[in-house]
Amino acid sequence: MLIEMKVSGLTIDPVTNTPIVILKDMQENKAIPIWIGLFEASAIATELEKIVFPRPMTHDLFNELLKSLNVTVNRIEIADIRSNTFFANIYLSREGQNFTIDARPSDAIAIALRAHAPIFVDEEVIENHVMLILGLN
Repeated sequence: MLIEMKVSGLTIDPVTNTPIVILKDMQENKAIPIWIGLFEASAIATELEKIVFPRPMTHDLFNELLKSLNVTVNRIEIADIRSNTFFANIYLSREGQNFTIDARPSDAIAIALRAHAPIFVDEEVIENHVMLILGLN
């Protein structure tokens, strides 16, 4: 089952000094941390803070490319976690045709924020991630 989530915020892992994006479900009952890269964290942070740079960032360019091709970002899904690696899909449409592209979750989240598209996480991913954190998997 898919759960719609929102970006709750960004933080830094104190052990690895790596950025983490926190996703929470709409009722804020469930949350999932996803370790991401610095550039993706910057893209997500600037969108959350509504900061506009004089020159576009990579995610802005991708979003502009989609717009110019009349492609709509319908949603993104964090669909799997394997070997402590998250996998995501971006669902697109153009002229009635649907497309799915594979993406890193951090890129997919940044693109979803730019495109004002919903973010979904498979409930199984949340459960598996909790199991990994607790060392039960």
